[in-house]
Amino acid sequence: MPLITFLFEAVLISLSGVMAPGPMTATVIGKGSESPHAGALVSIGHGIIEFPLMVAIYFGFGILLKLPYVEAIIAIVGGLFLLFLALGMFRSLRRTEINPKRGIHSPIIAGILLSLGNPYFLIWWATVGAALIIRSVGYGFAGFMAFAFIHWSCDFVWCYFLSALSFKGGKFFGQKFTKVVFAISGIVLLFFSVKFVISGVKGLL
Repeated sequence: MPLITFLFEAVLISLSGVMAPGPMTATVIGKGSESPHAGALVSIGHGIIEFPLMVAIYFGFGILLKLPYVEAIIAIVGGLFLLFLALGMFRSLRRTEINPKRGIHSPIIAGILLSLGNPYFLIWWATVGAALIIRSVGYGFAGFMAFAFIHWSCDFVWCYFLSALSFKGGKFFGQKFTKVVFAISGIVLLFFSVKFVISGVKGLL
């Protein structure tokens, strides 16, 4: 299979995961109401974790992500962090105005912590992502780097698009729209928080 064909398939598979609703999507939309560039910064934070992880899998350390207790601990810690983010968004609803400078975390830090605390992110890389990396090995290290860049670019473009769309909506509809975005994002984060903690506790039992 030509490299270009493989990369095209990688884009389709990557987008199927990137575009799925989840905690990072909710965070990008919430922070996008503060800045149109928030999604780009979140994806940069995400990449700080994702690129080393891809390199580790490339050199054969992906098996560590399949250990049950590692997954369980990550699920619990990640769930608690999502709860922290959700509560912060709910607290923002009680303000007369939402001050973008008083965010819970910078978008880059949010991208890092959401990546570290998302067990499904690690599971995806331990399974689907690892399989794609194994295929990229056939094209040499250059093929692997091309795949890594293409995959992260999908995150970058989608997150940037979401935050820009959220920001434009906030400017058009005003504070009321912004608070609705925070409320919806908070509910989504709360849902995933409970889901992650429950799955982590089950993994420890």
